[in-house]
Amino acid sequence: MKYVLIVPDGMADHPLPALDGRTPMMAAPTPHLDALARDGLIGRVRTIPPGMPPGSDVAALSIMGYDPATDYTGRAPLEAASMGVELAATDVAFRCNLITTDGERIVDYSGGEVTSEEGAALIALVAEKLGTPSLRFYPGVSYRNLLVWQHGSVDVRTTPPHDVMGQPIAAHLPDGDGDTRLRGLIWDAYALLNDHPINRRRRDAGKNPANMLWPWGQGYAPRLRAFALAHGVMGTVISAVDLIRGIARLAGLRAPLVPGATGRLDTNWRGKADAARRALEASDFVMVHVEAPDECGHHGDLDGKLRAIALTDREIIGPVWEAARAGGPARILVLPDHFTPLAVRTHVGDPVPFVLCGAGVRPDRADRLDEAIARESPVMIEEGHTLIARLMA
Repeated sequence: MKYVLIVPDGMADHPLPALDGRTPMMAAPTPHLDALARDGLIGRVRTIPPGMPPGSDVAALSIMGYDPATDYTGRAPLEAASMGVELAATDVAFRCNLITTDGERIVDYSGGEVTSEEGAALIALVAEKLGTPSLRFYPGVSYRNLLVWQHGSVDVRTTPPHDVMGQPIAAHLPDGDGDTRLRGLIWDAYALLNDHPINRRRRDAGKNPANMLWPWGQGYAPRLRAFALAHGVMGTVISAVDLIRGIARLAGLRAPLVPGATGRLDTNWRGKADAARRALEASDFVMVHVEAPDECGHHGDLDGKLRAIALTDREIIGPVWEAARAGGPARILVLPDHFTPLAVRTHVGDPVPFVLCGAGVRPDRADRLDEAIARESPVMIEEGHTLIARLMA
């Protein structure tokens, strides 16, 4: 049996006046997803346990079969695992965004989608000027970088920058144990980066500068049970995002880098589908994570989100499901990890719609997958980490 899990990050949304009361999932052309809905089971699942932050870190752990209530220690340690950064028992990892600010407000959580090459150069400068034996910096993909603080604090309160775009910096600076050092780092980095030649060139080109560091998502290294021990299969996770690849590696799954995979609309769609096909030839489980719908949601980009959903359907869902079935019996599970409504431009912890289709799954005769149809289904799974058992049953 082949098992396929496809996660269009942040695809779920709320009804929009611009779409005559429909959601992007309702409006985007998704013939392959519609076919899965006709042949499969529709339901909802709570990927964000009550009281936990509605982030991709918590949701992705749930989707992959891990209980966030016991296995979640923070977002950044998962990204450290993807980057091959080993954390000592006393190390605290922080996600360290390169953001755009006007000196008073957070303008863009992604630093104008700064390139990985530009970001690496900026982080190298920060490491040279502000790094110490106890503060280490590591470049990641685009704006997503890592800070490791030896003997750092996990009790300091930090805020994801995508939750507070347009809001004053002062209202969301780190607060609590260790805040003085982190606040100093934020402003010292701004002094280094604001007039850097890379950012001067970005401004000249009409792009947002990546002119401030923003640490958040801190935590100690987690320990996850091997996926193969839990489910009896080996597998591969295809994603451009360090967070997802980090969970995969901690779970003992393969997480290859796909050239040109960016996590945006310009990602290497065909390359990701080809990587999934190769993974299915080598083992029985593959997960494909698609970041683009979430990025468009954070930017309030309706046209982009519609395009991201359509491309996910055409370039990922259709080809990967065809490849899985070509080898014999197969099952597929498709669901967003969380809502990223365009109206609020951040994550929401509502239960998300899912479709499960394939060998042994009894169809419930829905004609498509969207938020409203899923709400009408009697299938509601409260503990999100148990859903994968239905795929693997």
